[in-house]
Amino acid sequence: MGMLFGCVASPPDSFTFTADLPPGFAYEAIAKYVPAKGETCTVPDGRNTAVGYNLKWREHYEPVSEIALHRTVKGCPLVIWKIDIEIRAAYGKGWSDINGDSAVVAVREELEARYKGAFNDEAESNFYGQCQWLFRTSGKPRILRKLLDCKKTDELGALARGRPFAAYTLDQLPGKTVRMKIDLAAEERPGWGDTWVKVPNGWKRCMGENFEDQHAYCNGNYTDFSTFQMVDGRICTIYPGCTE
Repeated sequence: MGMLFGCVASPPDSFTFTADLPPGFAYEAIAKYVPAKGETCTVPDGRNTAVGYNLKWREHYEPVSEIALHRTVKGCPLVIWKIDIEIRAAYGKGWSDINGDSAVVAVREELEARYKGAFNDEAESNFYGQCQWLFRTSGKPRILRKLLDCKKTDELGALARGRPFAAYTLDQLPGKTVRMKIDLAAEERPGWGDTWVKVPNGWKRCMGENFEDQHAYCNGNYTDFSTFQMVDGRICTIYPGCTE
């Protein structure tokens, strides 16, 4: 009988990042690298020390990104330091009708246990967040604009301080999957207080001093309201239904 000799494969020098997002949402990611521990080299101007993913998400979007743990740029060995993430969504068809908020995955040589993400038996680690649309008006026509506000949550959806965030040590990541899970709040709310009034079927925009008043705080006047313009051009009196 012949004897078969096998070899032990080295772990991959990358990990997978992906996201479960609300319909129509996407993420942009920029993986940033710094000189590896013990290296004294530098990269002039920091060029090519970052790699982008889904930076043109409205044209083409890939929810799964393979992130290298190490890179060499101009002879300098680099190691991943963090991933800056932008959670993006469109609220209209125009190219400017988009907004987003940030999230971060940090990678360090060492971390205190309380900050360190954990992986399950399927080699996957999840971190969580919730996004909410905030609405306001802008410009003389009082065009409705929307801002995305994203907060960290626990696994059960309880809101926590700060933006969605996770952290891992470098030795945790080879061959693993990090998944960001984002929910969308059921209700939208005004971008700041005392500018809209809640009514049974939506929100009405306070008039302010006059229609040209860009801030248009209610200041106790909850009977005089203004129209506003949706991004599709409709003139409305109530949000989100447009007409009462």
